[in-house]
Amino acid sequence: MPSLQSLFPGFVETDTFSFERELIRQGYSLVAGVDEAGRGPLAGPVVAACVILPPDCEFKHFRDSKKLSDPARRKIRSKLMQMGVNFGVGMVSESDIDRLNILQASLLAMKKAVAELTVQPECLLVDGKFKVPLPIQQQVLVKGDSRSSSIAAASIIAKVVRDELMEEYHQQFPLYNFHKHKGYPTREHRSLIRKHGPCRIHRKSFKGVREYLPSHTK
Repeated sequence: MPSLQSLFPGFVETDTFSFERELIRQGYSLVAGVDEAGRGPLAGPVVAACVILPPDCEFKHFRDSKKLSDPARRKIRSKLMQMGVNFGVGMVSESDIDRLNILQASLLAMKKAVAELTVQPECLLVDGKFKVPLPIQQQVLVKGDSRSSSIAAASIIAKVVRDELMEEYHQQFPLYNFHKHKGYPTREHRSLIRKHGPCRIHRKSFKGVREYLPSHTK
């Protein structure tokens, strides 16, 4: 699909619902945003979400999840649910990440998220450089979570779902403080891996984990 900038030279991205609005004008009545959370961590799954925002929504509420506090993200997720927004969530485990690689696992999580929608979208706005392996019209947007409200909403849902899951994992694996760093490679997390060795949900193929596998895997 040609970029909207090439189709419409006067197109301005300051309106974060402009991609969606223009695609609707072109005839795509169901436009979904897709994003993932958890590509960088050393532990846990990668989680993706797919969201179809209604055309009359207050889109300015939805911003890049990385720029929001945890309470703000959870509040917006609740708002989306109260609005009855159609969304799906997909997840790929740490073992499948090791088997596939993180890029392919992220795309698979996105594919699963799209499949969880109750309706089939006609066009996807996808964060990043790569399309989801589905026969649906798509437009990829680098830094899409700051350019598209639909992608931003998806990033918020994916982030909240993954954070909640990592908090649950803390109850199973309290030695690693997953409730604090959510599996990301913080200094504390790296130190705890060195001290205790990797646990079941660590990504064995990732640097920072694989070095400690031979004698410390639990």
